[in-house]
Amino acid sequence: MAGASAIRGAGGEDPARRLYARIGTFLIEQRLDPDPANYAFAYHLFVDPNGPLARAVSALTDGGVRLTRRDIESLGCEHKPAPNAKAAAQKADGLVAQTQMQVEGFEDMVTAIRAETQGFGRDLAASAEAMQRSSGGGDITEIARITAAMVERVQTAEARLDSATREASELRKKLEEARDNARRDPLTDLPNRRAFEEAYAAQAATGESLCLAVCDVDHFKSVNDRFGHAVGDRVLKAIAQALSAKCKGHLVARYGGEEFAILFSGTTLENARLMLDTARATVATKHYRLREDDAPLGEVTFSAGVTLAKPEDRFHSLFQRADQLLYAAKTAGRNCLRWD
Repeated sequence: MAGASAIRGAGGEDPARRLYARIGTFLIEQRLDPDPANYAFAYHLFVDPNGPLARAVSALTDGGVRLTRRDIESLGCEHKPAPNAKAAAQKADGLVAQTQMQVEGFEDMVTAIRAETQGFGRDLAASAEAMQRSSGGGDITEIARITAAMVERVQTAEARLDSATREASELRKKLEEARDNARRDPLTDLPNRRAFEEAYAAQAATGESLCLAVCDVDHFKSVNDRFGHAVGDRVLKAIAQALSAKCKGHLVARYGGEEFAILFSGTTLENARLMLDTARATVATKHYRLREDDAPLGEVTFSAGVTLAKPEDRFHSLFQRADQLLYAAKTAGRNCLRWD
């Protein structure tokens, strides 16, 4: 029970060093990469050794079983947002503040226009009285002065409204752009996990036939280890393009890491399988080469599981079923599909 024993702890005098050592031992025993997500998972595990997370890990690792990346994701421990996520949040906060200022500005403007309108009404009434008092040739000069003043006020109000309308339109575009960015993966330009789950909820509400597929790049870690993350990013982009092209008309998303998800709507399971298998074959038969020296990259493939949504399905149960089919494809030798 490597995981369970690691959770119970080791001796030592310095608490910080002891915690650091326990996290490192845990990651090595579980053969997990020391990336931010895994490190954060281990940190939460050891700072509360008697908590629900620790109990769940002990149960999973009982008998010497090692944790997988999916086990960690399913347990729901999130790590600190990456710098780009923090920057996006700061940008969103700035837009919210700007929106609040814009709303306050509109309130001030409406108050001012209301005052102008009240003055306009008083002057109009005075003008009407003056015209009634005049008998064919009263004080036309005074009437003209009042009218000119009213016209000037109206023109000023129109100019302020026009300026405020332009500012509101620009702000609306910025907010729409920020909302879109929050739902899009910056590397592949595909919708992200959040957008995918929102789209599923919207489509499921229509009662339309849905199929969900989960794809995972085979041996992706070895690509990063051998060639670096820049090459790994290019591989992800290539697979994103193949999936988008061969599953055209359906929602393709980067669900996280080297994992993609596709939501097929209004089609049969067989059609979804054929589209997905065409994408798989396209990726597998392409000869990938390094951009720098044209050296062959080697075989790049992905495995996938695809399933038909049932009336009683919720997103989690449907995704879990597709995920299990993906693992069946991995077990069967990779570069293949499994479906039900």
